[in-house]
Amino acid sequence: MTSTFARRLATGLITGVAITYSLPGLVYVFMGPMYGLVACLAMLGVVSLHYLNMRAGLRGERPPLFPLTLIGQAVVTYLPDFLLPTGYSALAAPMLAGAVLVLLPLRWGAAAVTLMVAYEGVALFVGLPAIVITLFYASSVPITGALTYALVRLVRVSADLEEARAELAEAAVLKERLRISRDLHDGLGRSLTAIALKGDLASRLLDRDPDAARGEVAELVKVAREAAQDVRQVARGYRELTLSGEVNRAVALLESSGVSCQAHLTDARLPQRSDETLAWAVREAVTNVLRHSLATTCTITTSADAGRLRLEVANDGVTGERAPAGGGLTSLAERAGQAGGTLTATPDGTGFLLAVEVPA
Repeated sequence: MTSTFARRLATGLITGVAITYSLPGLVYVFMGPMYGLVACLAMLGVVSLHYLNMRAGLRGERPPLFPLTLIGQAVVTYLPDFLLPTGYSALAAPMLAGAVLVLLPLRWGAAAVTLMVAYEGVALFVGLPAIVITLFYASSVPITGALTYALVRLVRVSADLEEARAELAEAAVLKERLRISRDLHDGLGRSLTAIALKGDLASRLLDRDPDAARGEVAELVKVAREAAQDVRQVARGYRELTLSGEVNRAVALLESSGVSCQAHLTDARLPQRSDETLAWAVREAVTNVLRHSLATTCTITTSADAGRLRLEVANDGVTGERAPAGGGLTSLAERAGQAGGTLTATPDGTGFLLAVEVPA
């Protein structure tokens, strides 16, 4: 049920209730002109103030002149009892009960409705000999009030649900944008860096070693095809990386770029999320080695301890003070956190160490 439909339904039903309870007041017209005038003025006041109170209640607000509008509705509900015979308030009190429950805190509203029921019961029983009529009008106060309150709550809950759905949809869109941005950065960064390095190497080898240059161009084409495949996978939202596969590619890429690389992986089966997180860590670490360091050696090791697996990627290409973390390390830290792990990236005295721990 949409909030618009719920609002229209509630407005129609509340309006119908107001008309139904107001029309019997026309009987006072036949009791004399003065009674008729008082009854019509009372009916106009009750319906007008009830409309203002309910309109604000359906929006989840209080009317601008609250509590004067609620007090005014109470006055025009009960004042005619002293001017008209047989108790006019029995017709207007059910509407007042709805406004009281909607606009006041529920505990105070319930207490007020209880007093209204007691008043109607005593006043009608004194004025009317029929106990059945007395019970009917007295019971109509809490029943009508509760139904009005339920209708207003239905409208507010429907509006809150629509707002929550809109916020969830917006959050899903933002999450997807962040995923695409992160995957493009993490996935294509290594490939584009490799393409640039191999293109530069091929151009330098072209004159003095054409065969080697052709080999580098072939490798460049292979990496470019992998990058195109990465883009397609990012667009489809499907990225399947494995630690072993990414380590093999990292070793091959570093060796071809002149960086001696050794890998020592422990034999352990990891949950998919943990395995993918470590694979992304290797890819980011290798990208940083190629982009931001003058490393000549790199080691990739894993070790298991107490239900967790630790990955370390160390190189000898960074010295001095720690550089500020870039977007890639921030993204990688988010991945590690989502997998229940941690990330540290610091100089280790002779180079740079990237360490990631995930549940094994």
